[in-house]
Amino acid sequence: MPEIARFYIRNCLIGFAWSTLFVAILLWFDVVHLWTLIANSDVGALAAALLVFFNGIVFAGVQCGVAIMLMTEKDDDPTGGHGASQPSVVPVTIR
Repeated sequence: MPEIARFYIRNCLIGFAWSTLFVAILLWFDVVHLWTLIANSDVGALAAALLVFFNGIVFAGVQCGVAIMLMTEKDDDPTGGHGASQPSVVPVTIR
C-alpha cells in the first residue's frame, strides 16, 4: 500500500477515535439531555451511531489537515528559510 494511503487511513482512524471519545463524553455528561433522549428513544442506537459517524467525518478531516500542516522539514539554512541570506552589517570608515 502506498505511503500516502497509509497516512490518510491512519489519520482518519485517529479522527474517528476522537469522534467516538467526544460523543462518549457528550453522552456521559448528558449535555442538553442527549443521553436521556437517546436512552428513551426506540431509534437511540441509530442516533448515537449517526452522531459518531458525522462527527467522525469532521474530526477525520481536521486530523488529516493538522497532520499535513505539521509535516515540516528541518532547515539547515542559517537564515531560517526566509529567502536570500540577510546581509551582515559591517562598519565602514568614511573619510
